[in-house]
Amino acid sequence: GSTLEEFTEDPLKLYCRLIDHHQLRWLHDGVFRMACGAVLNAMWDLWAKSERKPLWKLLVDLEPEFVVGCIDWRNLKDALTPEEALEILKKTDKKTREEEMSEVGPKAYCTAGWLGLSDEAILATVRKLQETGFDSFKVKVGMELGDDVARIKFMREAIGPDQSLMVDANQYWGVGEATEHVKHYEPYNLKWVEEPIARDDVLGYVELSETFKGASFDFACGEHAASPVIFKQLLKSGAIGYCQIDAVRVAGVNDVMAIILMAAKYDVPVCPHGGGIALCNMIQHFGMWDQIAVSGHSNTQLVEYIDFLQEAVKEPVRMKDGHYLTPRALGWGLEFHEEFLVDHTFPSGKMWKDRPKHRSGTHFEWPPKE
Repeated sequence: GSTLEEFTEDPLKLYCRLIDHHQLRWLHDGVFRMACGAVLNAMWDLWAKSERKPLWKLLVDLEPEFVVGCIDWRNLKDALTPEEALEILKKTDKKTREEEMSEVGPKAYCTAGWLGLSDEAILATVRKLQETGFDSFKVKVGMELGDDVARIKFMREAIGPDQSLMVDANQYWGVGEATEHVKHYEPYNLKWVEEPIARDDVLGYVELSETFKGASFDFACGEHAASPVIFKQLLKSGAIGYCQIDAVRVAGVNDVMAIILMAAKYDVPVCPHGGGIALCNMIQHFGMWDQIAVSGHSNTQLVEYIDFLQEAVKEPVRMKDGHYLTPRALGWGLEFHEEFLVDHTFPSGKMWKDRPKHRSGTHFEWPPKE
């Protein structure tokens, strides 16, 4: 085990004990690394609460040398050295940036165009979001080419020429199919094309970036990237123009800090992924730390916002004028209502006990329709 006092003195020690376990390390990335991340994120949460601070504030207050000491550099130094990371952290004016973000936090975008929705339903969502200050929207693609193009055209006309539009294929294609689809998207002034191919196909992203060099958009990836090493390859190779971290995909705060620092070196904006229960509550802290302590704030950095089950937590994220409001809750701010936890506990919770027998799991259609 590890005490909180031991962790606060050296977070890397527990990180290495988990990641380098002589048997479990053979599993390494994926579920194992996510499990390590759950433990590490919990320790960071306890530390922040013990200091009576939101998680972002705890991270901002750390000395640059301490941050560098939290990172496992063994497989990253060929892309970013500890000395370079220290220089990045020391050159920032944290005090001024923190004052600027003391009330209003990172700029947000929202996924409005889900595949199963009609144009009318999407338009209603867009108008509602615009009324609350949003000007950046994402639409899903991965249907027939003609349907994808029609949906993108509809969205561009709905939001106008001056607001940001992104598309997300959720890894649906290979490189050839992605090239064929994406070339038809060029007239619509997209900000990014997200996950057109597999999350770890670094060479594929390099090829796509070279094919569409000079286009209005860049490629975005990262929400499913399972380790800092994959991010290293994506960033160092110039394969992506937007870095999409996820708060629970890698081994917790330690890994995410490394990824954000690598993105800063290669001048790639960090745009955290928020599609999941209470993920927005977590990623807002990384958006704050990045924009205060690392890379600074610009309108190229967008933190995803999805109004998904916010009623499950005691401290929902707060939004104003298309921005996150600065988090005030201690730690991650991830305290769930007791009733929600009881209802969703497996297998005793009513969400499982009352599940129809024919709904034993998620059913996928394979092969996908042409």
